[in-house]
Amino acid sequence: MKRPNPLLEDLKSVLPEIAKNASHAEDLRKVPTENIELLKKIGLHKAFLPKAYGGYEISLPEFCDCIAALAGACCSTAWAFSLLCTHNHQMAMFSKELQEDVWGNNPDATASSSIAPFGKYEEAEGGIKFTGNMMWSSGCDHAEWAIVGFLRDNSEGAKDYCFAVIPRSDYSIQDDWHSMAMKGSGTKTLVIEDAFVPEHRIQKAKDMMEGKSAGFGLYPDSKVFYAPYRPYFASGFASMALGVAERMLEVFKDVTSKRVRAYTGAKVNAATPALMRLAESTHQVNAARAFMEKTWDEHREFAEAHRYPNREELAYWRTNQAYAVKMCIEAVDRLFNAIGATQWMLDKEAQRLFRDCHMCGAHAYTDYDVCAQILGREIMGLEPDPSLL
Repeated sequence: MKRPNPLLEDLKSVLPEIAKNASHAEDLRKVPTENIELLKKIGLHKAFLPKAYGGYEISLPEFCDCIAALAGACCSTAWAFSLLCTHNHQMAMFSKELQEDVWGNNPDATASSSIAPFGKYEEAEGGIKFTGNMMWSSGCDHAEWAIVGFLRDNSEGAKDYCFAVIPRSDYSIQDDWHSMAMKGSGTKTLVIEDAFVPEHRIQKAKDMMEGKSAGFGLYPDSKVFYAPYRPYFASGFASMALGVAERMLEVFKDVTSKRVRAYTGAKVNAATPALMRLAESTHQVNAARAFMEKTWDEHREFAEAHRYPNREELAYWRTNQAYAVKMCIEAVDRLFNAIGATQWMLDKEAQRLFRDCHMCGAHAYTDYDVCAQILGREIMGLEPDPSLL
């Protein structure tokens, strides 16, 4: 769908340079600093920053179009930077005091995360003391803060899934990201030991899904903050798979147009199998985009109407994304399986696209085996299975 998107137009001007850095990002095992500088220069990190701090508060469809385009240039950069952006949306639901801590003196500040509730804590006067080796923190080398997850005992004897926001001065980064795919995302471990977290930097995840958090209503004119945090947090995953798949269509066409079979000299560009594979993958990628654009537009419409989705709507939003990723992986695999042995070499773009697209489907949120169970139970009128995310 063609829609006005000035930020996307600005992004296109820096994509060639970011694409040139894709191999360098893999060698570094983190996003190159110059990529971060280019993206901040055009203001992509302000996508979900509150306007009160100079942000843009663009719609989710506009943002996802940007991330898809960025992923086509370097998916590792898109993975890390997308999360740095969407975490701003999440922190805008925290208390105004937390927002002042983060953005008051530095509106360009961002946060990485490790939100699985693996952190340990002790209650302390005015807050908690937090400890944990928090894994999977993409882009942490370029963030000034971190959002970390833990389970906190409540007065009813149960546990609340909570988030704590911690400044960079209170943790170290363990350089342990050695991955087969998304090599340049810098998804490392945060080592936190007895970091004091005041109460205003803590929020319950459930409250942030239901419009009950401390930041709810702070920005009454906003068209993006009357929305649950999780769909925005996870929006980048399908966008990245889509961007990679769209780029793979271009790469396959380019490689195949020049390819000659080594033993026969036959040109591959007019070979029926190649044409059929390209046609089917094109249909599949176009279908994935149309499916996701419809879902992103629903997110936008709900947020603009200040309407929170019900359980069924949330189930579809989440599982739509996972199914779109599944389609993109299938489309990429179909092409990569026929692109030729030369493209397996590590200096070839196609093999990186292949690896990164599969990584997009490996996240807990996009695991389709999990998502199919979630949607199936919802369709059958069964209660959610608490063992499924």
